[in-house]
Amino acid sequence: MFISQEKTSSNEKKQIRVLPIKNDNTMHLKTCEKGHQFYKSSDCPTCPICEKERKPKDGFMANLPAPARRALESKEIDSIEKLATYSEKEILSLHGMGKSSIPKLKAALEEMGLAFKNRE
Repeated sequence: MFISQEKTSSNEKKQIRVLPIKNDNTMHLKTCEKGHQFYKSSDCPTCPICEKERKPKDGFMANLPAPARRALESKEIDSIEKLATYSEKEILSLHGMGKSSIPKLKAALEEMGLAFKNRE
């Protein structure tokens, strides 16, 4: 293990612990704004602890993985009615939305008597 320095968004330097793992990847100890510490090998700033806390307990987004939820949130799609104003193709084009989420979204729409908008 060794200590490395990482610049934060405010250009401050902070020390992080770096642990070697298989295939010469390294895991970086990160600390989110709330003070949670977690290891990540990528530059992704998303804190998995914060994501678990943010996960809805019910509603159409409760069964979606975090990247799919963030994709919808990025377009301010926070209700099933707003989701119905988009085509399946438009939703699939969002960064973070995977094909495995579409059946879950279709089921949620059908439960409310709605469907994806048909756009050609």
